[in-house]
Amino acid sequence: MIPVTDTVSEQLAPPGTADAVAADPPASGPPATAATTTTTTRRRVRRLAPGKRLPYARLLGPALLLVIWSVANVTGSLDPRTLPAPWTVVRTGAHLWSSGTLSTDVTESLWRAAQGFAIGLTVGVVLALLAGLSRIGEAVIDGTVQINRSVPTLGLIPLFILWLGIGETFKVAIIAIVVYIPIYLNLYSALSGIDHRFVELGEVLRLSRWQFIRQIVIPGALPGFFVGLRLGVTGSWLSLVVLEQINATNGLGYMMFQAQNYGQTDVIVLGLLIYGVFGFASDSVVRILERRVLSWRRSLNT
Repeated sequence: MIPVTDTVSEQLAPPGTADAVAADPPASGPPATAATTTTTTRRRVRRLAPGKRLPYARLLGPALLLVIWSVANVTGSLDPRTLPAPWTVVRTGAHLWSSGTLSTDVTESLWRAAQGFAIGLTVGVVLALLAGLSRIGEAVIDGTVQINRSVPTLGLIPLFILWLGIGETFKVAIIAIVVYIPIYLNLYSALSGIDHRFVELGEVLRLSRWQFIRQIVIPGALPGFFVGLRLGVTGSWLSLVVLEQINATNGLGYMMFQAQNYGQTDVIVLGLLIYGVFGFASDSVVRILERRVLSWRRSLNT
C-alpha cells in the first residue's frame, strides 16, 4: 500500500523531480516523521484561507472612491453642478453645523431611527422565538410574517397615515416593520435549522427545556441573528430617508427635500454622505459585537 503522504508529495512536486528524489535520497539528516508531514500538509491547506485580517481594511474602498471623486473634480471631468467637490460638501456641512440646522436634523433622524429599530428588534426576536421554538407559534406566526414580507413596506405608508396620522408615529411604525422582517427571517431560519442530533444529545444528557434552549439553541442561532441584525440596521436608514420627506419639519430627509427645491446639490450630497456614514458606523458596531459574542467560533473572518 502506498502511503498517503507520499502520494500527496508526488502530486505537489514539480514535474521531473519525483524520479530525482527517489534516485538520490538525502545523504544525511533524520528521516521525515509523520508529525513533520502532517505539519507541512496543514501549512499548505492554510494557504486556501484569505489570510490574516487587515486592520481598518473596510475603509480602503470608501477612501478610494473619495480619491477618484476628488481627482475627477480637479481635472474638470466632473461637472460641479452635477456632483460638487468633496471640499465643497465639507464647507457646506460646516456652515450648516455652525448655524445649528444640521445638528438639529441629525439629532431628529437618529431619534427616529433608534425608536423604530428598538421596536422592530424586540418584535422580530419575540416572534422568531415563538415561531422557532413552538409548532403552534410557527403555525400562527410564520405564514403571517411571510405575507407581510411580500407586501412592499413603503406601500403601507398611505394606509398608516390614515390609521396613525401624519406625525411621528407612522414614521416609527414603518421603520419598525422594515427592521423586524429581516431579523425575524434570519433568526427563525437559524432556530429551525439547528441539527436534530443536538436535540438527541440534549435528551441523552437529560437537559431541561430551559437548559436546552440556553446551552444549545441560543448559541446555535446567534450567527443567523447577527445577519438579521445587520440587515435590520441597514433597513432602518433606508426607510428613514424616504419617511423624512413626508410632512416632516426636520431631519436629514427633510433637509435634502428642501435642498432639491432650491437646487442645492451640495446639501443633497451632504445628506447622503451622512446617511452613509451612519450606516457604515452602525454596521461596524454590529460586526464588533458579533466578533465579541461569537469569539468561540472560528471562521474565515477571524
